[in-house]
Amino acid sequence: MNEQSYRIEQDSMGELQVPADALYGAQTQRAIDNFPISGLTMPAAFIQAVGLIKRSAAQVNMALDLLPEPIGQAIVRAAGEIVEGRHSKHFPVDVFQTGSGTSTNMNANEVIARLATNIAGEAVSPNDHVNMGQSSNDVIPTALHVSSALQIHRHLLPALTHLA
Repeated sequence: MNEQSYRIEQDSMGELQVPADALYGAQTQRAIDNFPISGLTMPAAFIQAVGLIKRSAAQVNMALDLLPEPIGQAIVRAAGEIVEGRHSKHFPVDVFQTGSGTSTNMNANEVIARLATNIAGEAVSPNDHVNMGQSSNDVIPTALHVSSALQIHRHLLPALTHLA
């Protein structure tokens, strides 16, 4: 029998169990629990685009002296790991979720914050640091466009060139 171990996470809605090895936190776990609709998760290219956005936002926030350099650099490194396609199993949110994509945005914030905390050796907040100056209504539509552009360059244009 395979027994799953858990840790207790807390957010504004209270405590809940999250798998001990998960890089995500309470917000993501709530999305998993509340939206078990299709079993389909967001495409890898979309998650990578979110990583690009989070990395760019951290760089801008550091340049504006809004984000301390050690925390910002840790976010840049952690988001880079997402861009590289690492940690994909930690993005389990169903593709059918809230209308603005808040669950996916928070999933990325939590994963990047946990990775960045390990890199920086100090607490990195998913909201105050990783999501600084952003909203789901900024991140998700931008990620849709960025991931589409990336896929066009990676797959469609080479296929069209080959076809021609």
